[in-house]
Amino acid sequence: MSGFRERFITFILIAVVTGVLLATMGIVATLAFYVVALLLLVIHHWRQLTILDRWLQAEESASIALPDSSGKWGDVFARLTRLIQNQRKSYQQISSALERLRRATSAMPEGVVIMDEIDHIEWCNPVAERHLGIDSNRDAGQHISHLVRQTQFAEYLAAHSYSEPLIIKQSRNQGLTLSLQFVPYGDKQKLLISRDITRLERVQTMRRDFVANVSHELRTPLTVIGGFLETLSEEDSPDTETNKWAVALMTDQTRRMQRLVEDLLTLSRLEDTENLVREGNINIPEMLRELYHEAQSLSAGRHRIHLKLDTGAKLLGSMDELRSAFSNLVSNAIRYTADGGNITLRWTVHEEQGVFSVQDSGIGIEPEHIPRLTERFYRVDRGRSRVTGGTGLGLAIVKHVLTCHQATLEIVSEPGKGSCFSARFPATLLIMQTGDSP
Repeated sequence: MSGFRERFITFILIAVVTGVLLATMGIVATLAFYVVALLLLVIHHWRQLTILDRWLQAEESASIALPDSSGKWGDVFARLTRLIQNQRKSYQQISSALERLRRATSAMPEGVVIMDEIDHIEWCNPVAERHLGIDSNRDAGQHISHLVRQTQFAEYLAAHSYSEPLIIKQSRNQGLTLSLQFVPYGDKQKLLISRDITRLERVQTMRRDFVANVSHELRTPLTVIGGFLETLSEEDSPDTETNKWAVALMTDQTRRMQRLVEDLLTLSRLEDTENLVREGNINIPEMLRELYHEAQSLSAGRHRIHLKLDTGAKLLGSMDELRSAFSNLVSNAIRYTADGGNITLRWTVHEEQGVFSVQDSGIGIEPEHIPRLTERFYRVDRGRSRVTGGTGLGLAIVKHVLTCHQATLEIVSEPGKGSCFSARFPATLLIMQTGDSP
């Protein structure tokens, strides 16, 4: 309504001025006056348009002072300034939100690749770069299948059935197993989500191996016991000597299964995250004297066994668990040392650490086997292990016991010259006795 009133008043003023000019100056002078007035008006508008054009083209124009103008042009400049300010504010908000989104996506443990409707890469986070071997800047605009060059991936992409993830072994990064899944969104666009499931795959492999190994270890003694029981049940006139021999073998196999079950239960208890070490003052020299006598009984005079106590230091820890670990190390030394060999048990303090070591002159171990010795059921020589009665879990138990006590296991061995297994305990667990030097 205000615009109509303004135009109406302007029209009335022009009519009045025109009437006055015609009455006083005549028609020719009036036309000349209006020609000059229109020319000045055109020049004024052209000048304001030039100022507007320069103002809009100026970089960071919102920070430049508003051009000095009045009337309609002043209103136009004011409105444009508000529009530009609002636009920049919206742009900053969108940019800030996008940056927060990118930082959040970059912090995700999964890899994220944003692709357009024709499967070209638009952006990816650092995790996806590591998983897939791509670069967000260099590879932007590239087709995803040109960078992940595996047949099964190309088939998965072309199938357009993404309800289940694709599991692949990454060829560029040996040992890396990935779970890949496409998530369609928007107008035929996709997200590619990658997850590192290497550890999960290893756990599942260990579980399968564990079940297979336990089944294998139990099958032999159960077969022996079952076979003898079947034979004894079918005999009409039992042979006393044969029966004694069969019972002795069945007893031996039963004890083997019992040791295996006990070791499995011990390992399960040690691996339980809720199993906390009950700390107590352990008299290590006294414990080792007992293990020394047990070792002599186990050896039955077949080895020369020595005990060296260089310190009277005690330890903070679990008596039962440490005794089990030390006993495993001692029994292994006896088991894998030939008759007449030397075995030395030693307790000392070295570099402020308590060190229990078992040195033997046994068969030794090849270097490639040493890193895997603490794996469950790992054996260097399966045939010899069964003959000597090992369950394949002893060193796994030792490792878990020492880990619970913040200790480490060191293995030094040379084929044909023997081995030395050392358990190193931190100074925080040592209880030094009077007269002991650290």
